[in-house]
Amino acid sequence: MDAGFRIPLSPVAHDAAVVQGDQYRITVLTTGLVRIEWAEDGRFEDRATTFALHRDLPVPAFRVVNGAEVVEVISERLHVTYDRRRPSASGLKVDFVGGITAWHSTWRFGDADSSLHGTARTLDVVDGRTALGPGIVAEGGVAVLDDSASFLLTDDGWVAPRPDGDRFDLYVFAYGHDFTGALDAFYAVSGDQPLLPRWALGNWWSRYHRYSADEYLTLLDRFDREGVRFSVAVIDMDWHRVESVPPEHGSGWTGYTWERDLFPDPEEFLADLHRRGLRVTLNVHPADGVRAFEDAYAGMCRALGQDPAEGLPIAFDITDPAFLEAYFDVLHHGLEEQGVDFWWLDWQQGSYSRVAGIDPLWMLNHFHFLDSGREGRRPLTFSRYAGPGSHRYPVGFSGDTVISWASLDFQPEFTATASNIGYGWWSHDIGGHLWGVRDDELHLRWVQLGVWSPILRLHSSNNPFLEKEPWAFPAETRAAIDEALRLRVRLVPYLHTMNRRSAEARLPLVLPLYYEAPFEPAAYRTRNVFRFGSELLVAPITSPRDPVTLQGAVTAWLPPGIWIDIATAVVHEGGRTVRLHRDIGGVPALLHAGGILPLAAEHETDATLNPAHLEILVAPGADGAFELVEDDGTGTSPDTVPTVRTPLRWDQSAGTLTIGAADGPTGIVPETRTWTVTLLGLPPGTTVLVNGTAHAASGTGSGRVSITLTGDTTTAATVSTGADPQPATQDVADRVFALLNAAQYPYEAKAALWAVVTAPRSAASRLAELQALTPPEPLLAALTELLTAL
Repeated sequence: MDAGFRIPLSPVAHDAAVVQGDQYRITVLTTGLVRIEWAEDGRFEDRATTFALHRDLPVPAFRVVNGAEVVEVISERLHVTYDRRRPSASGLKVDFVGGITAWHSTWRFGDADSSLHGTARTLDVVDGRTALGPGIVAEGGVAVLDDSASFLLTDDGWVAPRPDGDRFDLYVFAYGHDFTGALDAFYAVSGDQPLLPRWALGNWWSRYHRYSADEYLTLLDRFDREGVRFSVAVIDMDWHRVESVPPEHGSGWTGYTWERDLFPDPEEFLADLHRRGLRVTLNVHPADGVRAFEDAYAGMCRALGQDPAEGLPIAFDITDPAFLEAYFDVLHHGLEEQGVDFWWLDWQQGSYSRVAGIDPLWMLNHFHFLDSGREGRRPLTFSRYAGPGSHRYPVGFSGDTVISWASLDFQPEFTATASNIGYGWWSHDIGGHLWGVRDDELHLRWVQLGVWSPILRLHSSNNPFLEKEPWAFPAETRAAIDEALRLRVRLVPYLHTMNRRSAEARLPLVLPLYYEAPFEPAAYRTRNVFRFGSELLVAPITSPRDPVTLQGAVTAWLPPGIWIDIATAVVHEGGRTVRLHRDIGGVPALLHAGGILPLAAEHETDATLNPAHLEILVAPGADGAFELVEDDGTGTSPDTVPTVRTPLRWDQSAGTLTIGAADGPTGIVPETRTWTVTLLGLPPGTTVLVNGTAHAASGTGSGRVSITLTGDTTTAATVSTGADPQPATQDVADRVFALLNAAQYPYEAKAALWAVVTAPRSAASRLAELQALTPPEPLLAALTELLTAL
């Protein structure tokens, strides 16, 4: 195999980590992770698998008790009890040492999956929920990953099926409620998440539509005039011959030859996209192989020793090394030389190949990702999930989702839960792909979810009525979609820093709340609310807005502390379950006290560049620190990427934000940078000092105090507001009036509610009377949110 297909492997565990008998082998990989093998023929597997690349880990402390009936393996976190026979429920169990409850901290062989689940291969034609595979964390403290059916990786870069026979290969994660510890162990064995290119974190435009080159470029020019920028151009299958395929060759499902009627000059089209600052991916359905009408057919025949004059189709066989080599060298590399940046692998033909046990989807993901990284490039591919270990091949394509509120409602949970199997970079068809009915609010809420998703990619099926362009919607919806897409670009400095965190600190971007509060039952119940990187909590709205309040609502449990909505500056007390409300302008995204959120300034619309002007949102109320990480786009892994780090620190007692000097190579970030510092939850008129000198602050809205400064990036700067500033929701009465004014509710009844709200009594007294007036529940809930805000 080509040397580029060989990856670092260390699959043989240290002898000191192994406890072995004639038919069993127990390998203690970490204090909370144990591998348990059983083989009837006594032959155990030391090669890497699609999941497990590295077993040669530091040997943890553990002890072995060899009894007459059982062998026991005991570490700081786990206790294995095994009768040395073929595994059974009575003969093999693993306990989490210390226990979580009196009965749920034990796993027995054969138990049904009790994990908090992982993810699924695809959401193709799913309307609402779908079954999820196992994860490696469990509320009960013990989870199991069954690796028995995976196939093997060989030292020369190729693959092999598992040997036949009666055998088991299990990885038991006994980390209790240390979910991040379990993830760390998972990545230690399976490999880390790769570092994505910065441009992948902006907006992606995709539509299954028979574009011509001129039509596609005209569309992008329209977006530019609208002030909405994209960084990735996705071209669906009509880039290649479809309708012009001669009928004797079958359908146009698979193709590698440009449709010249639509793209008469592919090189110039791709160059034009690059000049606009976009990277390009083309859709491929490789299942039908290569047929005689393809431009590359003769070259493929020569590479594989066939006579092109015979015109016989070349079957797709990803398990044939010769085919794989030609598949890349002949079919793909020439198109990449024309300007294709990466490939959308749209494999929909199942998990079977010519070799039993070898999943063609995994093969495509693995080899495409490695091939895309040749010549020192940062690798990327775009494909469906193919099982544990797939986190090494971002970005994930979740498939053709049904357009419905039920599908939208499942997607936040689906994205967050994927972190339980280490899978951090899902890309969904934002807005849904097929079927359904037109619902402008549904589409808007989906786009708003996309802002807070790992990847934002608009997409739809080949239907003339399924338009995703913002100008195809009424003015109110259009404005909110535009704002969402602009916000996504502004988030890229934060997202790229979290991209580095994912690769270095082994923490996916999106995490369920129970990672932060594993002993809090409400953290498991509010499954659609999630942490978005280190600073934010996001509560997407996934149901239609109320016809009275005209607001959407979501139930969220907030971890202890103070939380401030970055858009409204409403301040919430944590440690409780609340009902959050927003009009169609956005969804709740909350910054924790001490949180620091770097954003590109509004006019910085190119997601591929390190911006010259940044806005820093600060949530006062506690100390906080954030390190902004930027690079030049070169290098393939964190240790090879030229990097600049800028420390940002909020000192609550002093009320001071310190913007540290940028540390790293020159030429990566601008020499001079403008910073707009926005403090949330502070009243107008707050005194602001810049480097010790008083400056006039401005406010961009209620509860937002801003100051702008410009300076050399190698010199630190400070912005101060006075000692110990305490955030509070500003202008509560004005907010309540706006809510009642917009409500589709009788005027006299609104006046009665207003009289109660403005009465000079305690909040508890006013809430009690509001309840007695029996307004509609959604209106009462929205009023309650504002009256109980800090």
